[in-house]
Amino acid sequence: MSLLSPKEVKLLTNPLNIDNPITTQVLGICSALAVTVKLKPAFVLAISVIAVLTIANVVVSLLRNAIPNRIRIIVQLVVIASLVILVDQVLKAYVYDISKQLSVFVGLIITNCIIMGRLEAFALGNKPWPSFLDGLGNGAGYGVILLIVAFFRELFGSGTVWDYPVFENIGLYSIGYVNNGLMILPPMALIVVGIIIWIQRHYSRELIEK
Repeated sequence: MSLLSPKEVKLLTNPLNIDNPITTQVLGICSALAVTVKLKPAFVLAISVIAVLTIANVVVSLLRNAIPNRIRIIVQLVVIASLVILVDQVLKAYVYDISKQLSVFVGLIITNCIIMGRLEAFALGNKPWPSFLDGLGNGAGYGVILLIVAFFRELFGSGTVWDYPVFENIGLYSIGYVNNGLMILPPMALIVVGIIIWIQRHYSRELIEK
């Protein structure tokens, strides 16, 4: 017997493909441009967004029947801001260098349209468990794209992966290879995301039929 129903499985898996927040819904593009030069900050931001989105979804779902409609946006922002402050303090305590690299982008999680969108579209109308799965799935879908973009930008822009000198160790520099400086510029993040979207739509029949 499966622990999750087919509907619950879709809440986790659809955001990884046909309902991906970045490639399908085109949300959260700014952070995909700004923090994907290296894998480490991209990974930390991805984990931060997953934590904030998952917990915020559950909290708003628990409060959904007690929140007056006219102030629901304010309540959601207070919940998100409180969680982001906690995440920011944890990052400063345990990964201070990466926290400095992320700079204002941790604080900007508060206004991340993926989080606000899921709270409005899902958490306000569903119970805590489905809201938890929805938050986890959408956070993971966002994080996967960040990591893919960061992997290729760091590899071809700096010759490293997670700061490990890949190209140096396999001898590419000795035969004349030079790091591609274009890869570390923001426009290249858009190009990589565009390639991911093209590949996704090429192989996903659900998206082709939309």
